[in-house]
Amino acid sequence: MRFTSYYVIPSSRSKISQFVYMIAHLISIGNELLIGDTVNTNASWLGQFLHDRGVQVTQVHTITDEPEQIKFTIQQALDKADLVISTGGLGPTLDDVTKKSLAELFGVGMRHEKSVEKHIKELFHRRNLPYSKSNQAQSLIPNNAELLFNATGTAPGMLFTEQDSVLVVLPGVPHEMKHIMTTQVAPRLQEWGSLNIFETRYLKVAGIGESHLIDNWLPNIKCILNESIDLAFLPSKGQVCLRLTGRGQSRKEAISRIKSLSLEIEQRLGNLIYSDEKEDTLDRALGRILIQNGYRLATAESCTGGLMGHMLTETPGSSAYMQGGVIAYNNAIKMSQLGVDASVLKQKGAVSAEVALQMAKGVAQLMGVECGISSTGVAGPGGGSPEKPVGTVWIGFFTPTQQFAVRAEFSNSRSLNKLQSVITGFEILRRCLLGIDELPYNLQRVYLDALEPVDQAKKGLSHTLPSRDSLHS
Repeated sequence: MRFTSYYVIPSSRSKISQFVYMIAHLISIGNELLIGDTVNTNASWLGQFLHDRGVQVTQVHTITDEPEQIKFTIQQALDKADLVISTGGLGPTLDDVTKKSLAELFGVGMRHEKSVEKHIKELFHRRNLPYSKSNQAQSLIPNNAELLFNATGTAPGMLFTEQDSVLVVLPGVPHEMKHIMTTQVAPRLQEWGSLNIFETRYLKVAGIGESHLIDNWLPNIKCILNESIDLAFLPSKGQVCLRLTGRGQSRKEAISRIKSLSLEIEQRLGNLIYSDEKEDTLDRALGRILIQNGYRLATAESCTGGLMGHMLTETPGSSAYMQGGVIAYNNAIKMSQLGVDASVLKQKGAVSAEVALQMAKGVAQLMGVECGISSTGVAGPGGGSPEKPVGTVWIGFFTPTQQFAVRAEFSNSRSLNKLQSVITGFEILRRCLLGIDELPYNLQRVYLDALEPVDQAKKGLSHTLPSRDSLHS
């Protein structure tokens, strides 16, 4: 093995790092991956698997079943990487041409592996299936290949040592690939070279755009990054996950390096970080704060259609803080179940601060809980107006210490508007309970006493409501 791949600092003046890494390229073979018939989960799993073991994946290729394409891509990868792993194209059908392509690439013939043939026959016998010529072909491998026995399927894996690099060829069936990778390839990584250790930590925030996070909360953070400490921003809908990576010759060294970066970011962001666990969610973080305060929550949903309640109850044990909810999609339900005033609906419309406030308070009182949250808006794609375009949402909040509403404007996508409303609402309530004044996206609180009063002379005159914006879409 050569292992002359170095981590190069991306700057105008590059220098060679003290860290030497095993560089890996991944190749996924199959037309079904390119046209969307099959989702390529193998590459993501392998990337994480290798990263956890100190191998740096620098390229991922997804290619067709064409022999020339297979040979070209594998040759290029062998020229650049210490470790090349391909998946797919080892089955018994006409489009499974990986083995033949490799034999042509290396200029070798094929040999018969009796152990593979015996395994396939026994497997088919147990399943009462006929053994065919196509299955017979699966016991053939290139002469220069080392057999990686597949105990969980019929397609064997193979290992080649070529051009000072290692090529591992695995079946595309995920559980078979994982089995061979875990039992036969992973134990040999250390044999092939001295691997550095990667230690990764995740910090999660919500309600802060990626650019705002970098410019206003983490300016000049690059100054403390170097060849042994890395920071990546992973944005998703309404949230950003910060991935911190420390590198070292030992796990202790890697942890020490990542700790310094983590402390710096935590000092800057404080309670804006809702979790330091990769798999944690915002609704769980909100639930923990509700429990700490001894509060219970109820939801009153119009435009989000139950999504708040759904996300809150995805966590086992959420009954400790989630009391229940009302999907008040129709104005009649807003009035009868939540106590929303008919005159408020008639004069202000369903998409208004007044209605959001009454919904949040009404559901808290209905459920007998300390906190209420509500949503009412124009989810789209139709139903908007110049004053209240599609994506306009009012979110109401009722707590033992505050009652306010927030207006947000999101997008023209119905599903995105619903999700953004929920995430924004949860993050506002989380911050409110923690005493954080700043709201997501610089949104502003609107309190009841700041609103124009409803014309009392029109109260109770009619429960017949106009169809324009008193009903959200």
